[in-house]
Amino acid sequence: MDITKTDEKTVETAPEPKTEGSSEVEAATEATVERDAQAEPAEPADDASDDDSLEDDSLDDDELAAETSTGVGAGGAAVVSAALGAVALTGTWTGKVVSERETLMGQISSQSAPPAQQISEIYGDAWHSTALVNGVFALLALVTAVLVLVLARPDRPVWVRAVALGGAVLGGLGLLLSVGTYFDLFLSLPTTGS
Repeated sequence: MDITKTDEKTVETAPEPKTEGSSEVEAATEATVERDAQAEPAEPADDASDDDSLEDDSLDDDELAAETSTGVGAGGAAVVSAALGAVALTGTWTGKVVSERETLMGQISSQSAPPAQQISEIYGDAWHSTALVNGVFALLALVTAVLVLVLARPDRPVWVRAVALGGAVLGGLGLLLSVGTYFDLFLSLPTTGS
């Protein structure tokens, strides 16, 4: 058995009376002590590498701060995409204003026009402008949601991807309805009897 000098203090105890099983325990204990004495603890690398790791930690903190802010941005963008998708389906104040403006312009320009042209200029243009505004909001929702889904890293929270997916669905549905309304696929303009 190789004995080396260690800084550890050993405590001597009184020998225990020997029994049949104690010799087996002592043999196992001596084998463990010999194995531990032969195995050398892992030495840390060079001190210079410790200094380098401290410098790398400061860089990692900057990268971590950038990643954290990106995570907050991704979550915010996902919520914005879902809100834009919902707005595209329900309509906006902007769409209402544009629609009212088109209605007024149609009334002014079609005072002496035939009834079919009056219907088109007063109501048709207003519906189409509302569909156009809602389509823009739907497209913004869809683009924002797709960007969040494409750029989201796997370490992002699940709710970010879920909300972005909801925003993409709402945006796609809003875009489909806006296109259908704009091109009169769902409802056509009323016609006159003549």
